[in-house]
Amino acid sequence: MPRRARAGRPLACAAVERRAKRTPLHEIGTDPDVRFSYANERTFLAWNRTALALIAAGLAVVTLLPKLDVEFGRRLIGVPLIALGAVLAWASYRRWMANERAMRLGEPLPPSNLPLILACGIGVAALVAAVIALFGTK
Repeated sequence: MPRRARAGRPLACAAVERRAKRTPLHEIGTDPDVRFSYANERTFLAWNRTALALIAAGLAVVTLLPKLDVEFGRRLIGVPLIALGAVLAWASYRRWMANERAMRLGEPLPPSNLPLILACGIGVAALVAAVIALFGTK
């Protein structure tokens, strides 16, 4: 049974309606200096290159590393990297959108949580890899 929003509509429909009501970005405020828009886009692309690298590294760990003594050891290391890449790609788009909206409205840029997401995710993956390396050998 799907979760319900107000007025008995499925929650997914309510989310789509909210997005449909949102004013398109190009209609908000005034166009910022194109140099700032390009810089925002370059930053977005850099975060996405990082996300793709994390996904590729996770796939490489899962498929190319030799079998470890710990059951599912490769997956324990690789899958969090893949998930972190997916989260980073999604968060970088939201960050790009928030920055573009702020520039169009002449507001200060919102603070970024992307470095924290990336640092914590890599730290967790490194910790898992270290535990497997230290205690996973027979």
